[in-house]
Amino acid sequence: MVVVVVVEVLAVVVVEVLAVVVVEVVVAVVVEVVVVLVVVVFVVVTAAAAVVVVVVVVVVLVVVVVLERF
Repeated sequence: MVVVVVVEVLAVVVVEVLAVVVVEVVVAVVVEVVVVLVVVVFVVVTAAAAVVVVVVVVVVLVVVVVLERF
């Protein structure tokens, strides 16, 4: 009878520990995914801003060249 109680207690402890480990792993993975997404968004926004700056500079240069000819 004591062995059954000990085995049941150990089973509950193992299940609780596994549940905590699974939750910690899931939280860690979610945090990593969020960090990666934030970095990707930052890179995309930075690249888009760089493209906008290049386009604006090219347009301004074209306008200046066209206005100088007239």
